[in-house]
Amino acid sequence: MGLNIYVYLAICMLLALFSSKIVKKVQLPNVTGYLIMGLLAGPYCLGIIPKGTIDTLSFIPTIALGFIALSIGAEFKLSYLKKVGKAPVVIAIMEGLGAILVVDLVLIAYGNDVSFSLVLGAIASATAPAATLMVVKQYKAKGPVTSTLLPVVAIDDAVALMGFGISVAIAKALQNPNASSFASSLIQPIIEIVGALVLGAILGLVYRWLTNYFTGRGNRLSITLAMVFICLGICEVFGFSSLLACMAMSAVYVNTSAVYETVFALTDRMTPPIFMLFFFLSGAELDITILSSVGIIGIIYVVFRVVGKVFGAYLGSKLSHAESVVQKYLGFTLIPQAGVAIGLATTAMTVVPEYGPQIRTIILCGTVIYELIGPLTTKMALKKAGEIQ
Repeated sequence: MGLNIYVYLAICMLLALFSSKIVKKVQLPNVTGYLIMGLLAGPYCLGIIPKGTIDTLSFIPTIALGFIALSIGAEFKLSYLKKVGKAPVVIAIMEGLGAILVVDLVLIAYGNDVSFSLVLGAIASATAPAATLMVVKQYKAKGPVTSTLLPVVAIDDAVALMGFGISVAIAKALQNPNASSFASSLIQPIIEIVGALVLGAILGLVYRWLTNYFTGRGNRLSITLAMVFICLGICEVFGFSSLLACMAMSAVYVNTSAVYETVFALTDRMTPPIFMLFFFLSGAELDITILSSVGIIGIIYVVFRVVGKVFGAYLGSKLSHAESVVQKYLGFTLIPQAGVAIGLATTAMTVVPEYGPQIRTIILCGTVIYELIGPLTTKMALKKAGEIQ
C-alpha cells in the first residue's frame, strides 16, 4: 500500500528538521541542509519522495516565494530608503548588467551564436532571494551589507526581467529584422513589471484597510495569508511577476500601516515550516544526472555569471559611494539562482526554440550548483563583513 500525501509531507518536514541539526555541526546554513536532504531523498537519488508527490506539492514553492517577497518588500520603508539613498538601485542595476555583459562577451568570444549568447547571458542577471533571506534570518545578520543586500535582491527581479526583454528583442531582431518584433519583445517585460507594481500597490492599500478593520491576531494572520494568495492568483491569471507584486504590496503596506510590525511579527512565526518545505522540495527537484551534459558552455555560464555579479556589485557600490565593506563583500551574497531563472529559461524555449533545450539544461545545471554553494558563500561573506556573530 502506497503512502498518502500527508505522510509524505510529514517525512519531508522531519527529514528537513534532522538535516538542520546535521549541518549545524559543520557550521553550514540550515537552507543548505534542507537542499541537500531534499536532493538525497528526491526521485533522482534515493527515491524516498517520488516525482509524483513533488508535482502534487508544487503549490508550496509558489506560496513560499510569495511570503519571501513579502518579507523583502518590507525593507522598502521610506525612512530607510532616504537613509541609504540611491545605493541599492545603482548596485542592483550594475550587478545585473555586469552578469549579463560578462557572460555575453565570454560566450561570443568563445565562438557561440550571438542570439544564443544574448538570451543565455540575459538569464545570468536573475538572483534567487529565498536562500539569501533564509541565511540572513537564521544568523540574524545585521550591518551595512545586510541592509543593502535585501533591497538589492528585491530590485534585481525587475532588472532581470528588463534585461531579458531587451536581450530577447535584440536576438529576435538579429534573426528576423522586424521593428514590430523588436517592439513587442521590449513591451512585454514592461507590462509584466508595471502590472505587478500597480497590482501590488492596490493590494497593499486593501491589506492596510483590512488589518485596521480586523484587530485580532488570528484575524490579521488570516488576512496576510489571504492577501498573499490573492496576489499570487491574480498574477498567474494576468502573467505578472508574482515576486514583484508581493514585494510592492508589502512595500505599500509598511509605508501606510501603523500596525505592520505587529502583523509581520505574527507572519514570521507562521512561515518557517513553509520555507523549510520549499527548500526541501527544491532540493528534491534538482536532477544531478544532468550535470554531465552541461559542457564547456555551461561551465562558462556558471563561472562568469559569478564574476559578473561580483564585479558589477563592486562597481555599483563604488559609484554610489557605499561603505567599503559593502563594496568588498556584497557581490558574494548574490550567487543563488532558481525560480526566476528557470522561468526565463522556459520562456527561451519559445523565443529561440533552436537553442531552448540547451539553454534550459544549462540553467537547470547552474541552479543545482548555485543553490548548493550560494547559501554557504552568503554566510561566509556576511561573516567576513562582521555581520554574523
